[in-house]
Amino acid sequence: MAQDKRIRCVRKSDRTNAHERIRLVGGTTPEGKPWKDTQEDAIRNINNRTCSYYVERPEGHRVDVIVGRSALGHEYLKTKSDGEQPNNLLSLPECP
Repeated sequence: MAQDKRIRCVRKSDRTNAHERIRLVGGTTPEGKPWKDTQEDAIRNINNRTCSYYVERPEGHRVDVIVGRSALGHEYLKTKSDGEQPNNLLSLPECP
């Protein structure tokens, strides 16, 4: 069974392209321990079905994170409710 991870923060790159902006995602375990996964690891985990990721936008409303593909074939993270731009993830606070 896939591990469920709630994303509470992101770390962004200095790139302007929304598909390349997220470097890593992070949150806390149910026990309160912080975790961080690079975007590449999160994409691999989703594709391999070893982890599923989600955000709560608004609080208490779960929105699943999926792998999107740009017109150039670049894979990136976004929520199911986002269009092409990963706005729900980009609006999260910066990870420490």
